[in-house]
Amino acid sequence: MRNKSEIKHALVGLLQHARYEVLPTPSTEDKVLAHVPVDRTVTITASPSKGLDVTFDLAERLGKAGYIAVPHIAARMVSDRAELQEICARLTAAGITTVFIPGGDAETVGSYPDALALLEDLREIGSPFPNVGITGYPESHPSINDDLTIQAMWDKRRHATHIVSNLTFDPKVFAAWLARMRTRGVTLPLLVGLPGPIDRTKLLGMATKIGVGESTKFLAKNKRLFAGLAAPGGFTGERFLEQVAAAVSPPSAIVEGLHVFTFNQIAETEAWRTSMIERLSH
Repeated sequence: MRNKSEIKHALVGLLQHARYEVLPTPSTEDKVLAHVPVDRTVTITASPSKGLDVTFDLAERLGKAGYIAVPHIAARMVSDRAELQEICARLTAAGITTVFIPGGDAETVGSYPDALALLEDLREIGSPFPNVGITGYPESHPSINDDLTIQAMWDKRRHATHIVSNLTFDPKVFAAWLARMRTRGVTLPLLVGLPGPIDRTKLLGMATKIGVGESTKFLAKNKRLFAGLAAPGGFTGERFLEQVAAAVSPPSAIVEGLHVFTFNQIAETEAWRTSMIERLSH
């Protein structure tokens, strides 16, 4: 068992290597420029209702501003290898070196029913991105069998450089998943996914801004988060991080940072991160 000082030091390290996930809304760029230091990595989600161009446009602009911008290339939103090659040419020309490849929430529009199919084609066309992230699922996925998520991670690991854990709200479930993943021999570095400091009203407001169909999916995917926020002493990302500290701090866990779902509460997220670093450091 590591002592409290070692765990605090490890948490500070994770917070110092936190990246922010944002949604590509019209105000996102201004919020990032106003509140996020350029040493932060910013990932930009893919919007089924708005298309991939808004994601790539924002990634290009943030990259020019000095951020490490990571666009999400949702597999189900890409039609075929020709379009994938065009995407790769566009992003590499913009200096983008890291991408995140989820399956995505959209209906399949072409050749890629899941992330693995697109990852395999990325390799076929020469692995143009040095850093490729994939999703890990600590909890059951609402539309994918557990056995399939386990097999998919095993298959995808050959094409990726890191894993981002999907949101979970149970520290024990997360710790058990992390241990099982390492026991299976999946040794890719992990970024722990957790929500930033958001409240129910702002989360509902964000849901209403991202398109009717998308909002329904957003609310369905995050109903546990809404319930946790509504409960007295409910869920917070900070409490979750404190409760998983012992599991993520050993070097054998291979956890290299955090992936913070900001829900576009960008100023609040950065204030929370810096405040927590200060408290832990003292």
